[in-house]
Amino acid sequence: MDTVSDLERLVALEDIRLLKARRDRLVDTKDWEALEALHVPEHRSYNDDYAPWETAAEMIANVRVIMAGLRTAHHSHTPEITFESATKASGIWAMNGVSMWEQGAEEHWFIAFGHYYETYEKRDGQWLFTSRRLKYLFSKTSPGAIFPPPAPAATDPTTLSDSRP
Repeated sequence: MDTVSDLERLVALEDIRLLKARRDRLVDTKDWEALEALHVPEHRSYNDDYAPWETAAEMIANVRVIMAGLRTAHHSHTPEITFESATKASGIWAMNGVSMWEQGAEEHWFIAFGHYYETYEKRDGQWLFTSRRLKYLFSKTSPGAIFPPPAPAATDPTTLSDSRP
């Protein structure tokens, strides 16, 4: 960002940090509409558990079904943000997350540590996600758990509720 002042760079860094914080909170509170608004429509998402998703709408539709029975907490920290220009950036964030769910009569859990590899673009004065890749370094699942838990049928209207635990 050679044509951008140090102050403008710091403001951009803080904007991206806030974007990421909102993303983690909105995933955990299952606020799908607000979450989708943080992404460009052509957002690409890569997670080793699933096939790549080609758009923000596709990502939200899948995550909404996958997370229907989960209670989660995502934490992202120690970002490494690199600016390609005043309107394009990439970031690597250390992450840890926990998912909990009922499987049969038992509660199960999955914990993971790793990194998010993301790209961002500033559009109409707002930083947005353009891509994300999640790579786990370490994960552990409770004994007997199936993770990711089987996704409910997308045609079942009860799976698309926004009920919060």
